[in-house]
Amino acid sequence: MLSQQNKELMLQAQLGYVLEPELIIEMAKLAKVRETTTDEIIVHVGDRLQLIPIVIEGSIKVSRENENGEELLLYYIEGGDTCAMSLQCCTKKIDSQIKATAMEPSLLLMIPAEYMEIWMDQYKSWRTYIISNYHTRMMELMESIDAIAFMNLDQRLLKYLRDQAKLLGSLEILHTHQQVADDLHSSRVVISRLLKQLEIKGEITLHRNKIILKTI
Repeated sequence: MLSQQNKELMLQAQLGYVLEPELIIEMAKLAKVRETTTDEIIVHVGDRLQLIPIVIEGSIKVSRENENGEELLLYYIEGGDTCAMSLQCCTKKIDSQIKATAMEPSLLLMIPAEYMEIWMDQYKSWRTYIISNYHTRMMELMESIDAIAFMNLDQRLLKYLRDQAKLLGSLEILHTHQQVADDLHSSRVVISRLLKQLEIKGEITLHRNKIILKTI
């Protein structure tokens, strides 16, 4: 179990540029530590959220999921981020509308949801942090909408692979064709065909359960 001092150091490293020292100390006292494995689901659709994650290490995929289990990728959160959609659910006191999945082994500090609004009134820096997160996620959602509306699927696929590589800091993407298809709301057959075309063009190399980009 991490000590309060260690939690303070982690928060300081990620958020010291924006949050007051007093708030960081308070967050460290309240935060519960959660370590996740790759592909571990952190939030399910329909969950009543009592804890809000702040990512310290790793990255989280946030997606929509329908009753058939089909997913549509919304955005990613990484070190220093929190989930804007989760904050919205807490503020409105409604069940989660999203699914959050760890992209890699991740370390999260889980903050009790009831403090979200208290800190909005108490700390100007917290308001700044939350508004910044909302703005960033909104811009990413607009980018996703633009990609769906204006890009062909092969262009979206290549953009997706490059985004994954940047997020994970590696040209090796350890995804199955089905995982890629789910994120892009397409079928495995179509994605496999497009991946093969990208390989022929020299953009990627395909391996079993692994895609290697030639360059970002």
